[in-house]
Amino acid sequence: MQQRGPMFVSRRNALLGGLAGVGACATQPKLGGFESSTAVANTDFSCGVASGDPARESVVLWTRIAGAEGNVAVTAEVAEDESFSRILWTERTETGPGRDHTVKVVASGLEPGKRYAYRFLSGGEVSPVGFARTLPETTERVRFAIASCSHYSFGFFNAYDHMARDADIDAVIHLGDYFYEYGVDGYGGATGAKIGRPHDPPHEVLNLDDYRRRHRQYKMDPSLRAMHAAHAIIPVWDDHETSNDSFQRGAENHQPETEGSWEARKRAALQAYYEYMPVRDPEPGKTREQFYRDYAWGNFLTITAVETRLTARTKPIDYTEAISELNSDEDIERFRRDTLGDPSRELLGDTQRSFVERSLAASVESGATWRVLANQVLMARVLAPDLGAYVTEEQIVALEADFPPIRDFLKWSSLGLPYNTDAWDGYPAARERFYDSAKSAGATDLIVLTGDTHMFWANDLKSDAGEAMGVEFGTSGITSPGAGAIFGEAAFDYSLLMRRDNEDVRYLDAVHNGYTTLELREDKGRVEFISMDTITSPQYTPFRSAGFNLRRRNGTVELAGSDGLGFKEWVLYR
Repeated sequence: MQQRGPMFVSRRNALLGGLAGVGACATQPKLGGFESSTAVANTDFSCGVASGDPARESVVLWTRIAGAEGNVAVTAEVAEDESFSRILWTERTETGPGRDHTVKVVASGLEPGKRYAYRFLSGGEVSPVGFARTLPETTERVRFAIASCSHYSFGFFNAYDHMARDADIDAVIHLGDYFYEYGVDGYGGATGAKIGRPHDPPHEVLNLDDYRRRHRQYKMDPSLRAMHAAHAIIPVWDDHETSNDSFQRGAENHQPETEGSWEARKRAALQAYYEYMPVRDPEPGKTREQFYRDYAWGNFLTITAVETRLTARTKPIDYTEAISELNSDEDIERFRRDTLGDPSRELLGDTQRSFVERSLAASVESGATWRVLANQVLMARVLAPDLGAYVTEEQIVALEADFPPIRDFLKWSSLGLPYNTDAWDGYPAARERFYDSAKSAGATDLIVLTGDTHMFWANDLKSDAGEAMGVEFGTSGITSPGAGAIFGEAAFDYSLLMRRDNEDVRYLDAVHNGYTTLELREDKGRVEFISMDTITSPQYTPFRSAGFNLRRRNGTVELAGSDGLGFKEWVLYR
């Protein structure tokens, strides 16, 4: 492949050698010092309040009554402001053990584009005050926070705390892995023991009571409570809301022989999700799995939120299983053609893809300026970089403790195959079908927002024929670790290799945890990656680790420049 910019050979011995320049981000503008609260709310409303799924005249409001027995009465109130001197809407409802004493109501008859205060009252207790926004009929500007992958045991939710302090956010778009299903002996358990954040229940979640307990633990986190109280949320789920690498008929982290029926586990996970999240229940005729919707900010912006796990996804390809069969160029070509390229491999399914095409077409026909896709897994074409020449046997042995499949991954990386087969790259025919639907709708100007990888990305989106489809921004994990947890300081070198070997990857930060902001105006856009200097302490300093400008040109959306980036991080291959 043609080199872009200075030759990479001079850094050959640095990869995984501890000489990489990840400290470059320390020079970026800091946003002040903060401390996340660690206080536990000891009230009937210990899970706080939340709002979500906003529409022009309504929004979902949520809370839970802790410690209740039997059925209890609850009143929800919406007011102009936090003084509640003028109450605009109220509803009396009831909750009980059948829904784990959660409360979910749809506040309706509201005015478009307004910020409201809300609260709940039950048994003489008053909940904390929350704030929610309805969608506007017209606007000239929007600003979102984008979150993904919050693993309780890997760290403090400092990024949520920082979001809660920003009153200029219209909504939080959460791209999934809102919680993790592992027990204290699983992924993240050792870190959780060190920092005093073990998972509850301590075992892997399997049944309805387990999923409810895990939701409660996360909702009781002070930083997550603060974020929910401050902003309405537009969530999609990824895999860990059920189980790792889930698909329509199973999951990598589900063993039917010892853990029972996948259908029963999935039903339990979805029941708890709809009980504990501020989202509307399925419309008549739709299943709980069909969790795809759209949102319109007048004729300015459309957000289409998709579901890529449980509705139609074919079982992901596991490279640790496939690698043993790839022993020649012919094997690799056959795998690429017949396995990866199998047209029956699906992510969205026909019904959802038709919905997405209609949503995009309606957005185009309305004259909307911007089209955003809230998407779970990486959409851009990304090949694994060949790491074999950069890693010694001693380093491999050291890495195996934290990343057992390192040898399989290194072999995989030498074959010119996709970096991640659990992403859209594992379903290239399905990606082309989606692009065809977008083209049919006249929407080759997508802004795709992606979670899952625990890393910050800025990517160009192109079809296999090279047609521009827009841009993709991947947000890092709130706490879940990226490649930096495996490669340490050499993760910067890993990022350079990824960008060198992938024309569509414009930026990659494999080191920092945090969240993303997206601001759109009539003629331009702005994306910023907000990183946390630490997640192992509630005392933290956030900083802007990268910023990107967007523009519309030639029927698509493209990167129009960047700032806040060091020379090595941006210019080396561009």
